[in-house]
Amino acid sequence: MSTKVAIVTGSNKGIGLAIVRALCKQFQGDVYLTARDVGRGQAAVESLASEGLKPMFHQLDINDLNSITAAAAYFKEKYGGVDVLVNNAAIAFKVADTTPFAVQAEVTLKTNFFATRDMLTHFLPLIKAGGRVVNVSSFVSSRTLNQCSPALQQRFRSEDITEDELVGLMQQFVDKTKTGEHKQAGWPETAYGVSKTGLTTLSMILARRLSKERPSDGILLNACCPGWVRTDMAGPKAPKSPEEGAVTPVYLALLPPGATEPHGRFVSEKEVQQW
Repeated sequence: MSTKVAIVTGSNKGIGLAIVRALCKQFQGDVYLTARDVGRGQAAVESLASEGLKPMFHQLDINDLNSITAAAAYFKEKYGGVDVLVNNAAIAFKVADTTPFAVQAEVTLKTNFFATRDMLTHFLPLIKAGGRVVNVSSFVSSRTLNQCSPALQQRFRSEDITEDELVGLMQQFVDKTKTGEHKQAGWPETAYGVSKTGLTTLSMILARRLSKERPSDGILLNACCPGWVRTDMAGPKAPKSPEEGAVTPVYLALLPPGATEPHGRFVSEKEVQQW
């Protein structure tokens, strides 16, 4: 019986670290904390080790395709695939940040949508039967969806939107911000929100594909909102601790064998949300 393995991206601090901590306690197998920065990642592993937990470390920068492919090759060789993947790595500009909106749009979507998509492109083929994939999105994704034009809302909610069409829409948003035409094109003024709308929609597209291409494998793939959590990203006023923010992602990562739902859903507080 091969050892099971769980991987959490962007997990040297915040919600990601809390997810690793919970998985170390509840997941029967190896749990990998990953980070762009080896020093910070290993320091986080040591801090969990001091709590008596035994996470493992692998360098992973989702913005670097070589880093993704190297990690994929490592997990394929060592474990024959992956049982649990939590895509948690993300960035957000502060509200007061004076960086031009077009730059914020490009940088935010590069990580939160395009790089996370690269992770999924390379890791989905490695997900073993019975595997679980959790994309950490945000309640901002559904709020942003409702601020899009009716035409964009219709596409994002459509059952027949393709991955290529979605990628084109995300690129269109980035391109339109450069000319200041994004609002005329039906987009709201939130790069983070658009990036997470894209991620939630991508989750639904990929879940449908898994059901079609690997129907008997029982893989469940979902997007979720951890809530508003006290982290470097969300600030000190948020009501939830990182541990509380980890509850829904961990719940989805550990859905029991044989479960068929939720799949291709947007989940918050362990409940499926309207999209």
